[in-house]
Amino acid sequence: MKIYLCGPIMDETADEARNWRKAAHELLGGHFQLLDPMRRDFKDREVDSANEIVEFDLQDVREADLILVNYCKPSIGTAMEVFYAAHDLGKFVVAFSPFSYSDCNPWMVRYCTKILPSLESAASYIKQHFVALNAARGR
Repeated sequence: MKIYLCGPIMDETADEARNWRKAAHELLGGHFQLLDPMRRDFKDREVDSANEIVEFDLQDVREADLILVNYCKPSIGTAMEVFYAAHDLGKFVVAFSPFSYSDCNPWMVRYCTKILPSLESAASYIKQHFVALNAARGR
């Protein structure tokens, strides 16, 4: 199974955008193939590559079986990917967020299948519910 690592990149430092994704690789990489949008380098070319960036990300969302979302702050790109994945493609979307449920945006609540308080709890949830399914697909 493939998991797309969805979360803010724009207006984040490189470390902020990469660190949680690196931790996700450590927690889930042994069980799943992770699609990390940070593997592409558009540094200093964001403006003239906007359509390219969006299409590559949407391609990853289409290819993924599951979406893992870092909902650490409002992000237009993250929200668009979540909506596309859940509404248009019917994907299972697992998010982790520091916000209490009542402080989450209603759109994120509606289109994230599950919102958990940390990356670790989201990874545990994914392993609990999808490792056996992933193994069955490998047979």
